Amino acid sequence: QVQLVESGGGLVQAGGSLRLSCAATGRTSSILAMGWFRQAPGKEREFVAAIRRSAGTTAYAASVKGRFTISRDNAKNTVYLQMNSLKPEDAAVYYCTADVSARWRISAAPVDYDYWGQGTQVTVSS
Repeated sequence: QVQLVESGGGLVQAGGSLRLSCAATGRTSSILAMGWFRQAPGKEREFVAAIRRSAGTTAYAASVKGRFTISRDNAKNTVYLQMNSLKPEDAAVYYCTADVSARWRISAAPVDYDYWGQGTQVTVSS
């Protein structure tokens, strides 16, 4: 089992920045990729970004590419999401997730991820 705990959410003005962190505990050696999804009220959960644990390969949703950066610190079993130039439409609950399955490419499908954090709220005021 893997446990994921997010932190770093909050309220920020449009154009501002936030950094989310996600610490993994438990069977962290089984994790092959970690990522972030988000869900706004009344909307489906959507892929934001993900990173392969070993190679550091990344993938981003088109809506955040160039503004968000995902990174990892394997020694701390932690993944980060640096969010810059935030927009009101970025407001959502952000979920950290972990994938333990070997894949040819990073998945953007929630169903492919095995473990989820409890979520952290990001609010962007206009």
